[in-house]
Amino acid sequence: MRRPDHPTTTRPTAVNGALPGPESPESPEAREALEADGPWGGGPGAGVPERTVPGAGAPEAGGPDHAVPGPTTAPPLPTDGVTAEAVLAPYLQGQAADFLRSLRLHREHSAPSDAGGQGAEAAARALRRSARRISGSLHTFRTVLDPAWADHLRTELAWLSGTLAREHAYAGRLTRLLDALHQLSGATLPAARGTKPATKPGTQPATTTAARTAGAPEAQGRAVLGVGAARAGALLERQLTLARTRAHSAALQALGSSRFHAVADAVALLASEVPLAPGTTGRGTEALLEPAERAEQRLLAAVVALPADESAEPYNEAQDAAWHQARLLLRLHRYAHEVVLGAADPVLTGAGHALDLHRDAAEAAAAAAAAARTPRIAPATAYALGVLHADQRHEVEAARAVFRETWPYATAMTAP
Repeated sequence: MRRPDHPTTTRPTAVNGALPGPESPESPEAREALEADGPWGGGPGAGVPERTVPGAGAPEAGGPDHAVPGPTTAPPLPTDGVTAEAVLAPYLQGQAADFLRSLRLHREHSAPSDAGGQGAEAAARALRRSARRISGSLHTFRTVLDPAWADHLRTELAWLSGTLAREHAYAGRLTRLLDALHQLSGATLPAARGTKPATKPGTQPATTTAARTAGAPEAQGRAVLGVGAARAGALLERQLTLARTRAHSAALQALGSSRFHAVADAVALLASEVPLAPGTTGRGTEALLEPAERAEQRLLAAVVALPADESAEPYNEAQDAAWHQARLLLRLHRYAHEVVLGAADPVLTGAGHALDLHRDAAEAAAAAAAAARTPRIAPATAYALGVLHADQRHEVEAARAVFRETWPYATAMTAP
């Protein structure tokens, strides 16, 4: 498949054709479900059937964002014999089968005999993975599917995936913050941003008065951090463990609700039948390539709109939203590529990992800042949380740099 050599050059591998705007997901629940979940890869294979689409070359330019009514009569069978239904239906049915299989495993491993709950956790991850892929595909290829059915099911799957993801997100955030606190309290504090070495070449830092003067506050800072790190860790553990417990209870309540049973029934029906839009039967693969191409442009436009290197600032949390949006579009692109070509686009793996790290660091920094606002905490605890927040914001900046290095379309990053 062709690769873009200009930000407006198209490539039939992206998604999100039904988005109402280039920077607006269809609902907060859907955005949360796509942003909150785990690693870029989703595990080897991820239940994706391997196949190729004969004759799936470069499509024509994408059309408008809104749904275009299909013809009143079914068009003739494509000359290559491959229809959009023959590509999309097996993918959705395979993901529905994975969803039901994961649900059965989750119920089996949720019994009290499952010590540690590792089986239930793995099943929940697989359940979220299938739910995300079904929801994302319904969102992308809405014009090919029954729109009312697709809108309803994808909203319900987004609710389910987002609800199940919160417990995992809180647990991962706590682990990340405690590990960072341990490393910071046991190592030399980094110099303040933009500072210069206190000595010049040829001087003896260990014996100069200036070096001794500069070292005193640094040693004092390490001592204060050492005292506050343990208290900060205990505070974070209390807050995030409580949030995780509440998320776990919410997930159990959701899995026992009538709303969830209705979702499971709908997915079970999807495993045997995929409702299509009128006039879709018999259409060729261009019916899938066109919405994929339109969303490709949204992904490229979102990357172009990211703040430039010279304006990057780790403490500007207002810039995070644009990066989170790029991550959402890149994740949706992955699912569309799986539908059309049977596998994820390997050249974007590194960029996807970088955006995952960016999201994790940004949310960890926000958790540290929220903990620092706890009333009546000791100054040493607040100091340690401030250092932790700064550390995670620098991780945010580092993840942005990695993304720019691994993004394969250099011209899209430098376009005006």
